[in-house]
This record gives sequence, C-alpha cells and structure tokens, in this order.
Amino acid sequence: MMEQLYRERLNRYLTAMRNEKPDMVPIRPFVAEFTAKYAGFTCQEVTHDYNKAFIAARKCAADFDWDAVVSNMVYVWTGLTQALGLVYYGVPGIDVPPDTGFQYREPSEEHAFMKADEYDELIDDPTAFLYNTWLPRVSADIRPLDTTSSYRNNLALVKGAMAMDAYFAAFGPHVDLLRKESGTVSAIAGIFKAPFDILADKLRGYIGLTMDMVTQPDKVLAACEALMPHLYNTALTSSDPALQVPIGYWMHRGCIPFVSKGQFESHYWPTTKPIIEELWRNGHQTLFYAEGDWGHHLESFTELPDASIVYHVDRGDIFRTHEVLGHKFCLSGGIPNFELAYGTPQQVRDITKRVIEGVAQDGGYIVDASAIMQNDTSIENLRAMTEAAREFGVYPGVATRRAELDETITPPDDAVFEAPYGMPETNDLRVKAGACFPWEEKRKELGEISGDADLAQRIWEEIDGMANGFIWQVLLSF
Repeated sequence: MMEQLYRERLNRYLTAMRNEKPDMVPIRPFVAEFTAKYAGFTCQEVTHDYNKAFIAARKCAADFDWDAVVSNMVYVWTGLTQALGLVYYGVPGIDVPPDTGFQYREPSEEHAFMKADEYDELIDDPTAFLYNTWLPRVSADIRPLDTTSSYRNNLALVKGAMAMDAYFAAFGPHVDLLRKESGTVSAIAGIFKAPFDILADKLRGYIGLTMDMVTQPDKVLAACEALMPHLYNTALTSSDPALQVPIGYWMHRGCIPFVSKGQFESHYWPTTKPIIEELWRNGHQTLFYAEGDWGHHLESFTELPDASIVYHVDRGDIFRTHEVLGHKFCLSGGIPNFELAYGTPQQVRDITKRVIEGVAQDGGYIVDASAIMQNDTSIENLRAMTEAAREFGVYPGVATRRAELDETITPPDDAVFEAPYGMPETNDLRVKAGACFPWEEKRKELGEISGDADLAQRIWEEIDGMANGFIWQVLLSF
C-alpha cells in the first residue's frame, strides 16, 4: 500500500516539476522548526539532536497528506557546529532560548572572515584559503597556520569530520523510512549557492562586499569566477544520483535592494547561470529558492533552458512570476508565512485557492509556503492549506503520467545550451575542484611505485576528495 502511494506521489511530483499537469497539484512544504512544535519537541531538541529532527519530519509526513518533504529541514546540526567551534551560530538552549530557532551571527565589518586585501589568496586556491585562513577565523578552537597547534585544535578537526560523516550518512535511512512509513518522497538533494552569495554570506560579509563592489569590482568578479567550479562540484557531488529531485539553491543577497540591477547583471548572474546550465546538461534540475523578492530579475531567469529549474516564490508576486516564468518552469510557494502563522484557517484556505486558480491551471505548480516554516506556523493553518490544496488542486479527467520509478528529469536530446559567459576552463586551475592535495604533488613524494600506481592514485584521490567535500560543506551547509 505504501509503495503504491509512494509511486503516485513521485509521479505527481515529477510531472509538476516537468511543468506538466499531474492528476492534482503536489504539496511539498518546507517545514523546519514547525516539525518540532508538531511532534512535541523543543527547537533545541531538533537542532541539537538530528535523530529527533528526522523523527519529527517523519511524524508530520505520516500525519499530513503531503507528497514530498525534506527529511530534515532544520538544516544546521548544532552538534556539528559546536564540535568545530563555529562562532557564527547562536545555539538554541545555550545562546538563545530553547524554543527559538538557531541564529546566524554576522560579524562586524572589521571582523569579517575574509579581509579586503585577501582576494588574491582566495582566487589562487579557494580550497586552501578555506582551510588555512577562513576556518581558523570561524572556529574558536582551530588555530591559524602561524601558531602552535593545540589539543582542542586537533579534536575540533577530528570531531567535526566524524560528525559530518555521521550526519550525512543518517539521511539515507531516514529517506527510506519516509518512503516505507508514509509513502512520502524526499523533496530535494544536494546544495548550491551562488558565488556572489558565498562572498556576501560567509567571506567578506554583506557590508564588506558592497564596499568592494565600489573599490575593487574586478577582484570581486575574479573571486566569483574562481569559486564557480568548486561550487559546481559541490552541487554535483551532493545531488540525487537518480536524477529525479532537484538540487537546492538558496538565494540570498544577489537581488535588489541588496545589490543594484547592474551589479546583478555584471557579477551575480554571469557567474551563476553557467553553473545552472552545466548542472542541467548533466541531468540535474535546480530548485531556485528565491528568498526575498527577486521580481526585478525574472527576465534574466528566462534565459535558462526550459524545465531546467523549479522556481520558488517567497516575497515576490507569484501571479506576475507566473506570467513571466510559468511557460518555462514549474513554480512553488506563494502562500504567505504571515497568514500561516497569524491568519485564520479560512484565510489560508482562501489564499491557497486563489493561488491555485491563478497559477496552477495548466500544471507546473507545487503548493508550499513562501518561506521555510518555523515554529510560529499554526498547525491548524497548515492543515487548512493542505486540505485546500487537495480540494481545489484536482485536475478533472487528468491522469498523472505513469513514470517509472527510475525515470529522470533530463534535457531533451535537442536541447541547446547558449551561455554568453560559460564555465571557467578547469584545466587551467592550479588545484582542480574536488581536490585538496593533488595526486601529482603526492606522487613526487613517493618515489618509485613497485605495485599498481593507478590503484594508489585512485585511493589517494578518493580520500582527498572527502577532505575537499568536508570544507566546502562546512562553508555551504553549516
């Protein structure tokens, strides 16, 4: 029974993401701390004990009629951030009250994690910069290179790596339990952030980056270019190997009013668009989770290949977004979080009906709140959204395309990719994306290899790739 339900929901979800019409509008709520509230946990419990976060998400999936969810939308595990000694999070129950979600602490301009004169170091080898310069600054325990190491330094590195391995390994079994217990699809896989957003979020900080856009815009562009292959590699290696669910792309500070339209067009978009196209060329959709209002940039997004993205609407006008993008891409979201938190069930029903009638008549729409739902979301209101979606989101006489479970969402055979900017030539990189200490350098240390050199190289590169993945996941995910 659950397997049949899973097949129906997967078909519905895949059909909508193709921008086609399924039997009914899929429901895919991004529920984070809401799951704690519903399952009877505190924010501290689901943030600090990831097993409780998985349990809470599975309970919501079992009790609500949803097609897809994220198995843990409380994406920062503070057990790991404390193991690494990361200074930019306020931990529920320690730094903030136990029923408050974790908080990001942006440093002051003078304490930015990357200084204004360090662009060349970042550009030369982004991975080495993260390990040698960035990590000691964001950790209270890890020491800079020019200082003596310490017991806590060594512990932080070992515990942080082991914690990350344990955390990511836990996702697979819980995704399987979602399928078996409630027939629910795991909504996304992998992570991507734009190069410009990485500079604004975790390196220069927003104020520092806006100053740099005035004083050294060419360095900013070169840094974005240098980050491109590494962010592409992280997205690709963390994506769904089955080529079904999209890669999550969290869009932060690249829109008006954070930057001007000209800066978006000169720096943000030229170093993001080629990555999205390259992911699509390799069979991966990207979920544009457009936090804030990206309405000024919708025309730029039309440059992407049809069906290459799913576009999520937060503060933007979902009806205008549908007019501009609806013919090319599936949309999701648009149900205001304020209404879900403070409105009445009838108000939520009314707006859900209005959104479905306004943007979903030809398919290609997924019901969700505008933004990730925290513990201020009303249980009654989220249930009202779910019920309204099922009542008003049926397509009479339409049967969902019967896709096989191994069917993928891939570009058509005749797809044409035209990128005016393009991905950087990775062969020109001193250290290629996915590596920390290249085999070519290690090989020089080993002297003559009497046995199988290819075997030695393969194992070295596999382990080295894990070290690469660790630091880039710390940057993007934690």
